[in-house]
Amino acid sequence: MPKSELMPIGIFARRSGLTPSALRFYADSGLLPPAEVDPVSGYRYYGADQVARATALRRLRELAMPLPAVEAVLDAGADEASRLLDEHVARIVGDAAAALQKAAVIKSALFDVPGWPIAALKGPVLADAVEQVLTATAHEPGMPVLAGLRIEAGREAVALTATDRYRLSTRTLVPTEPPGRTWAGTVDGDDLRAAVTEIRRSALVRLEAVPHGIWLRVADREDRYCRLLSGDFPDHRLMLASLGEVTTRVTVPKDLLLRALEEHPGERVVLHLADQGVDVVSADAERPGTPLPATTTGRALRICFELTTLYPAVSTAIGSDVMLDLRGDDQPVTIRSADRGDLTTLAMPVKSHHSA
Repeated sequence: MPKSELMPIGIFARRSGLTPSALRFYADSGLLPPAEVDPVSGYRYYGADQVARATALRRLRELAMPLPAVEAVLDAGADEASRLLDEHVARIVGDAAAALQKAAVIKSALFDVPGWPIAALKGPVLADAVEQVLTATAHEPGMPVLAGLRIEAGREAVALTATDRYRLSTRTLVPTEPPGRTWAGTVDGDDLRAAVTEIRRSALVRLEAVPHGIWLRVADREDRYCRLLSGDFPDHRLMLASLGEVTTRVTVPKDLLLRALEEHPGERVVLHLADQGVDVVSADAERPGTPLPATTTGRALRICFELTTLYPAVSTAIGSDVMLDLRGDDQPVTIRSADRGDLTTLAMPVKSHHSA
């Protein structure tokens, strides 16, 4: 290649975002050899076709990828490179989560303050409740509490609540032993998800509060620590208390409703509720609906939802039949089991572009 088509190392460094010293290092390691080296001066020249590899190399190193892995990614095909990159990121995320957990445990130990009992719950029941309620969480910048689960322990029950502002899910559990005192806190949802497997395998889990978190104490297994999140949790009790009067109530087989939602082609779905049942129709009103058998009382109603809001609210309901309490096409809908009321979800509808 003529020197007129090559770039000296300084210009190539600016084009690629790598420093000249980094380029020399990568050349010596074999990752990015120059296109030509002047035999007299030893000056290095690079071709324009090397910019893409140099840029990719820089970005991979910014992800703290070791040199052997970088070389494997750069020399692999697209699918293999993508897989290797995903594996590396997964390791980083896992290491970061483990570091956060260990740091939280260390901070808890530094206070040297004894914990106080919150409640004792059956492990499998608690694990199911955590998984069900956490479907209503969200990671929102500036509102970390929306990624958490609110735990409120009273004298007779323990309530778990989560909300992403479009859904609110709450479940009430009866402890195996009466709580010794009342307690409330918002627990990191990711910490709880990581602990679910251990919780489920434990017959009894004792919740113990410390200044900045809670301990999940289990017999014959490793105790798990979960951090508390700062910030005020949304006033869900006020929301529940201010719900309007139910004007339409529908009981529908859960499996049939879920199947209709799964097969629905759009991002929004409309439920047309009438005496004869429920019709799951497209929000664009261009496709035929899916009629479902249902027991309906109250006035007919057409209501629209984002599929990502309605589906998880229905899928986590307990039992074979799901009950929907509706208050109008612009009011929160209460979704729960038709025969069990300990898990309740509120789902916000959206405005439909088509009238009934």
